[in-house]
Amino acid sequence: MADLESQRSLSGLWVLGNNQLVDEWKRQGVQVFSRDPDPGRLTQRSADFHKLLLKIQGVPPAPDRSQLELAVRFNACVFSVAQAQTERAQSLLTEGLHRALGVAGGTGGGGTGDPSSEASALWGPALRAVADGPLAVGALRLLCLQWAVWLSSNRLARIQELRGELSSLSVRLSALEEEEERKRSLSASDRQPPRLVADPLRLTELLDVCTVVARGAEWLSDGRPSDALSELQRAFSLPAPRDVLAQAHVLAGRCLADTGRPQMALLCFMRAMEAEPHCVSALHRSTEVYRQLGNATALVEGLRLLHTALRLPPPAAPSVTAEVSPLSAPLLLGSPALGSLLSAPPAPSVQRRLALSCVLHGRVAEGVELYLDLLAALQSDPQHAVQAPPPLQAQAPPPLQASPRGAELYLEAAAALLLAGRGPDCWALCDEVLSATLDLLPQRLTLGDPSEDRDRDQDQDRDQDPLDVVLWAGSAHLLQAHCQAALEDWKQAVTCYTRCINLTGKVCFKTHGPPPPSPSGDLCGGPGAGLRSLQTLKGLSLAGRGVCFTQRGQLREALRDLQLSALVAPGGVGAGLWLGEVLWRLDRRREAASCWERSLAAEPPAETLPLYLQEPRSSPSLDPSVLRSRVQSLTQT
Repeated sequence: MADLESQRSLSGLWVLGNNQLVDEWKRQGVQVFSRDPDPGRLTQRSADFHKLLLKIQGVPPAPDRSQLELAVRFNACVFSVAQAQTERAQSLLTEGLHRALGVAGGTGGGGTGDPSSEASALWGPALRAVADGPLAVGALRLLCLQWAVWLSSNRLARIQELRGELSSLSVRLSALEEEEERKRSLSASDRQPPRLVADPLRLTELLDVCTVVARGAEWLSDGRPSDALSELQRAFSLPAPRDVLAQAHVLAGRCLADTGRPQMALLCFMRAMEAEPHCVSALHRSTEVYRQLGNATALVEGLRLLHTALRLPPPAAPSVTAEVSPLSAPLLLGSPALGSLLSAPPAPSVQRRLALSCVLHGRVAEGVELYLDLLAALQSDPQHAVQAPPPLQAQAPPPLQASPRGAELYLEAAAALLLAGRGPDCWALCDEVLSATLDLLPQRLTLGDPSEDRDRDQDQDRDQDPLDVVLWAGSAHLLQAHCQAALEDWKQAVTCYTRCINLTGKVCFKTHGPPPPSPSGDLCGGPGAGLRSLQTLKGLSLAGRGVCFTQRGQLREALRDLQLSALVAPGGVGAGLWLGEVLWRLDRRREAASCWERSLAAEPPAETLPLYLQEPRSSPSLDPSVLRSRVQSLTQT
């Protein structure tokens, strides 16, 4: 009898100790999550609950103490999950199932060696064994945490195996807790029940909507956008935090975009922004849709908003109420698929895209300012943008090696400056590129087929690829030649174009199959992209030199270069028109008319060309209406 009273006294002390730990967490949890996170406090609180759990397990199990043990085990397991200690949490859950089965007189399946698989086999027998006893509510609370463990470790297949039990978990748990509360209200005992650090019912609601979002993300990643959309639509009818609801809208928008419904996708992204104003993923995906639709104005404005949002400090933590749970949606939704689908580029990358979009869509002055602002920001601090760009003459540009692919950024900015009529500034940036690449240029470079180029790109640092170095230096010479051509200094322009041609001549292509393909498609990536960029560069430099020879009256030399340009990089509209002009002046008018007709009917070049490898707008141009009238007059004779 004395032993029984002693054990009851111990149970009371353990309940008191559990409740004190919970109360301390409620007070300290606000500081942990609304200010700087302190992992040490989570670790300390987890250790406190584990020590208490070991004390309780030191006495023989009994139904009343087992209820206390399940509550303390729940609290200890919550902190293990909060610290991403899924193996420890799973061990606690599996051990708790075995002990509950022992008290209830049930038996479970043998171990499989995998704690998660073992728990999956144990849950059915355990829930049936305790269904009508005092341990039922404690077992269901542990089932909530089993759900959290599987979700946080992205084991959606395990969740699917227990879908029947999990789908009714909230209803069953709510009924049992209401029954327990009714019994306590009718009881004359003043003993306090063991409190919990997290409300199981609220946790179940969070787990339900997070599972829907995680499953939708997985299906979308697997190329099943229609199935993913059907699943994600369930999230909109479930209780959900604003950030989770915003994620669901973003994923639904991506599904709609992938199935050819861009306008509905934009509506989903707008709803995501309404749910979470700082949802940069929704802004990023909106810009992708605007690009697909060809809506230049909306694209530029969307990129501007995205860049502003990325530069803002992170939103302040929401006000914390008395219910402070260590388990949050970001902890539960940590799957790689979801992270990839909701990712957004960094602010400097967005600023570069914004600058390029402005230049491509006629807002050249604005694009130039953005490029210069970005170069200045990279010099001072890669994480912050400068309010106003410094003049290039007063401050040297940042070293190219300070940022990945820095030469390409310099060349884009130089091309934009050339379009804005700022030839000296363009020349200065090109000089920086030439200085940085001078010691890296190979004497000669032999390339294999495009697949070998791809393997080479994967095996070595792209910034040290000799083909890239040739392309950067050649593009710098090309832009400087354009600068001279814009000034009508034809002699100096010929010199710069020749330097570019000589650089491209250092690269030869070795293959046993058909000749390399002509430039087409995306020149910014993929197998053989470097080779196609090289051909485009050579074609532009030959065409530019041919135009200069034309202006100097050297028509034979002009004809040679323009014909070589058409052979190396067919499809150039400007080169084709000037080739026709040279043929016309050489009195080969039928050939000239045919050349003009082909060039005037050609499709404009794809925007996937780097800005510095596009046909120059600053070079001398021919009036298409005059050329058409010449063709018409020739055909009438």
